[in-house]
Amino acid sequence: MIYIGVTGWGDHHSLYPPQMKSKDKLAEYSSHFLTVEVDASFYAVQPIRNASKWVSETPENFRFVVKAYQGMTGHQRTDLPFETRSEMFQAFKDSLTPYQQANKLAMVLFQFPPWFDCKKENVNYLRYCKKMMGDIPVALEFRNQSWFRELYRSGTLAFMKENGWIHAIADEPQAGDGSIPIVPVATDSNMTLIRMHGRNFHGWTKPKNSDTNWREVRYLYKYNEKELLEWKERVLELAKHSRDIIVLFNNNSGGDAAGNAKEFQDMLGIEYEGLAPRQLGLF
Repeated sequence: MIYIGVTGWGDHHSLYPPQMKSKDKLAEYSSHFLTVEVDASFYAVQPIRNASKWVSETPENFRFVVKAYQGMTGHQRTDLPFETRSEMFQAFKDSLTPYQQANKLAMVLFQFPPWFDCKKENVNYLRYCKKMMGDIPVALEFRNQSWFRELYRSGTLAFMKENGWIHAIADEPQAGDGSIPIVPVATDSNMTLIRMHGRNFHGWTKPKNSDTNWREVRYLYKYNEKELLEWKERVLELAKHSRDIIVLFNNNSGGDAAGNAKEFQDMLGIEYEGLAPRQLGLF
């Protein structure tokens, strides 16, 4: 099955009636899409009550992609609220229990930072992460080009297949070492993840300490029809090698993610069954 959705459910204003409260947005979101990425888990290990609430607000066939906590991926390396690394991983795994019990956990996404390059130390850390996560499905997204340079590309993909990593394929600006090319290869026969970040080169390369809020411009991009048609062909090919494909649009700095997701869904001729009832306006 091909699942199409967006990253997060809070900011996609085109989906919601005016003045909709934040607490009601996920239920409304799930009347449009059957998958979403949980971003809050990257910034802090979420209390179980949050996941329980989100699970209860979504249909039976809804699936969550949960981002790994930033301490687990090396984005945050100091002042972690855990005494040991194993304690951190265990707390994160415990937070996944409601998704697992409801059969709504698609995978955990490990997105590594641009400085996480292809070297022995980091390969060993990937092995550690996989061991710590046990049988929980895990996806791997790189942000350093070295993993897919000609010298290492085949080895990287073989490593992912052999160690049970789901490939998180990225579409993003080609901006040197801190970005990766499109590598449309499935490494897991059950699932493949695709994350559509947009192609805003200047926003992607803008320093975080610049005057402009880099988050507001980094994902400022709207995919055109030609670009989406190219991805349609890739997704149909990937679907021959992976049972489920999850496509998440992250290009929402200008509010384009939901619209592009809907457009892509139409291109693929997908009509989802089992969506939540849509809230109706008065007029």
